Amino acid sequence: MTQIAEDLLLLLLDNASAQPALDSPRRDRALAAAVLLDLAHQCRIHPAVSGEPAAGRLVALDVAGAAEPPHPVAVPALRLLQTRPLRPATAIKKLGRHTEGRLLQHLEQRGQIRRVMFSPKLFHRSYRFPLTDRDRVGSARAALLNALFDCRPPTASTAGIVTVLHAVDGLGALLSLNDRGWRWVHARAGEIASGSWVDESPTGLPEVNLAVTASAVRQALAQMA
Repeated sequence: MTQIAEDLLLLLLDNASAQPALDSPRRDRALAAAVLLDLAHQCRIHPAVSGEPAAGRLVALDVAGAAEPPHPVAVPALRLLQTRPLRPATAIKKLGRHTEGRLLQHLEQRGQIRRVMFSPKLFHRSYRFPLTDRDRVGSARAALLNALFDCRPPTASTAGIVTVLHAVDGLGALLSLNDRGWRWVHARAGEIASGSWVDESPTGLPEVNLAVTASAVRQALAQMA
């Protein structure tokens, strides 16, 4: 399951317009990065470290015989890195063009959103994507608020969402705060994005690999801003 990417897109759709918040360039980068973090949490990719042949690049791991196949939305990202290791920024750029469309199609097929046309022009059709059930997005939003404002240990999915939104300066798409509130949120989000969440709660190899990969992805997103 692409938990991080799916939850992120649902949160961005959770507004009166039923269209994704955040401008397209930042949204494309954030969603592509989220899919990479989902693969990292599944221990299917990781950043090569100094001394390895592909140092500084994301590398696909050999998971032959894995209990579950990769999620359909994540398959293009995995295949891309199986072809050759790539720097995080390169992978994000290559995946950014189509990730949102794949996620929307998947969420629609799963019955979690509906596609409603509201501008039927021949060459420029526009759609809204109202949520069909608020349970999942409500849980994702509650987890996000708990991690940011109550300093509760975030789940892996919440940590991934905070990391990519913080890196693209996109938390404003989900929150409306005064100056004092933003100072608090940016400080707390920075802590989570830096990987502090790994020390806040029991973690295993998937969470550690996610945090390490998130660090590399975060740096790439910051450089692409």
